[in-house]
Amino acid sequence: MKNLKRSLYLFLFCSITLIAQITATDIQKDTVFSFDKEPIVYEKAGAGEPTLVFVHCWSCDKSYWAGQIDYFSKNYKVIAIDLAGHGESGLGRVDWTIENYAKDVKAVIDNEKLDKIILIGHSMGGPVVLAAAQLLGNKVKALITIDTFQDIEQKYTQEELDKFYKAFEKDFVTTTKEFVKGMFPENADSTLITEIAEDMSSAPPNVALASFRSLFKFNEAANFDKINIPVRFINSDKFPTNIEAAKRHIKDFDLKIMKGVGHFPMLEKPDLFNKVLEETINKL
Repeated sequence: MKNLKRSLYLFLFCSITLIAQITATDIQKDTVFSFDKEPIVYEKAGAGEPTLVFVHCWSCDKSYWAGQIDYFSKNYKVIAIDLAGHGESGLGRVDWTIENYAKDVKAVIDNEKLDKIILIGHSMGGPVVLAAAQLLGNKVKALITIDTFQDIEQKYTQEELDKFYKAFEKDFVTTTKEFVKGMFPENADSTLITEIAEDMSSAPPNVALASFRSLFKFNEAANFDKINIPVRFINSDKFPTNIEAAKRHIKDFDLKIMKGVGHFPMLEKPDLFNKVLEETINKL
């Protein structure tokens, strides 16, 4: 029911043409077992190389990419994954880490027998696809990350992190709703904000909190040092991007800034986001 509600809501933020196209898109659902036997559910549509693999953010799921599955499946094979503990995938995992989420992505790629892919990750999905790229080797032709990695050299003190975690531990639902609201610009659609805040605050707290802890332990700069493929950032203008830090660790780097959006550009301005993402893919 939750996924149905979200899907119907996303339709309201697309044009009449897009609604008709989504209805007509042939989307298949499949399941693969990850390294720890957790079932990983994913959707796929279209044909053509490279395959575009979309990975959602913290406490979200594959439905956040509905507009991209429809749009890009006309020219590419497109896959959207529910990481373990999210959406329709399994909840039985013990360690909710970025590295284990990367193994979920690898399980899907291996199951589909793909050897030419572009990994696209939003927010927490950025570190996940960065870790997955190291597992998949030359199958990955590029990474595209969405509103994440604003400063890959940024560090937090343990005191700062403990204060951050404590608020979520005390009242996960309220804290998550406020956290989500802070991700949008002042003029953002209030209905969209409420829908996303309600959805993300309904995530399993144990999964969400463990994921946060792993996320903040993940050394972004050091992991970028380990790969040698094109990396493209698509960030909003709500938070500044430390371009010099990115260039110090990414050999083939470029950045696009989307203006007037917050943390969810694919939902806030789907038509513009698809155009920016398409241009980024074409230039690769």
